Amino acid sequence: MKNLIPRDISWLNFNARVLQEASDVSVPLRERLRFLGIHSNNMDEFFRVRVATLKRMIELGGKKANMHLEENPGHIVEEIQSIVLNQQNEFNRIWQDIIKEMQSQNIFLVDEKKLNKQQQQFVKTFFEEKSGLLPFSMLETYKPLLAVSTLAESSVPCESAVAMEQLIMEEAKRNNKNIKGLETMAYQAGIFDSIPYKLQADQLIRYVDSSSVEKEQEAKEFKELANAYKEQDLNKLEELSNKSDIGVANFSDLLLYNRNRNWVEKLKSLLPAKPLLIAVGAGHLPGEKGVINLLRKAGYTLKPVRNNMVPVSREI
Repeated sequence: MKNLIPRDISWLNFNARVLQEASDVSVPLRERLRFLGIHSNNMDEFFRVRVATLKRMIELGGKKANMHLEENPGHIVEEIQSIVLNQQNEFNRIWQDIIKEMQSQNIFLVDEKKLNKQQQQFVKTFFEEKSGLLPFSMLETYKPLLAVSTLAESSVPCESAVAMEQLIMEEAKRNNKNIKGLETMAYQAGIFDSIPYKLQADQLIRYVDSSSVEKEQEAKEFKELANAYKEQDLNKLEELSNKSDIGVANFSDLLLYNRNRNWVEKLKSLLPAKPLLIAVGAGHLPGEKGVINLLRKAGYTLKPVRNNMVPVSREI
């Protein structure tokens, strides 16, 4: 048995061959890019399926956890981490070489991570004048569209502003419950990367430059949205969500509907196992493509639970 190579390690060796093709300067540039993409997709699936399975085996422990494996799953995971780290470093090196090669052929990647100098100064001045908002140095690291969302939330009067995610995590910890995400933070960050940066920057400038009357109207609409959520009025929630669009209506599939479909597919395998508390943003609930309707289409029976939510005072 000691002479056998674990299949997961063997698979990583195969993926290393894909990386070698991307590194080969005799391969056409476009094909080298494709090989990098293939390697990345392979690695993503490998972690979602094989590494996740190995970690479940580690959690199970005992002899059953080692069945059909060439060695202890914990040792395999350690070896995987070492190999993947080396491959990722090689991936980054190849990527930088390809960028240089593209530039030599007058192909450039435009990476607009910041506003232009004039816009940046305008936004910075706004934050300096509004001392109650998040520091500009913090917002400067955000994607512009995420900054708009953060600003909009901070403009709504609230005595005790606490994120719902924080409350759920605190309650889960108090009751010794595990929390798992339906998607990763990296995936969520990638969503914003898929929306043109100029559009995001324009939305940020528009919000900062809007008058106090416009901001009051937006705060009013946000309050109506919150009331519709608390009253469990899905039709009103959908109507207001569509009305309060911030200029990214063309990206509804990316921001909402594709994610809803992905979540429901994952839930099909999770729900039969045990009772779960599933928490998603209010905008994902209503409509034909909302999570509620998609679950019903998948054969699940959904019944509303009376909302007895009451304000909770919190010490800071």
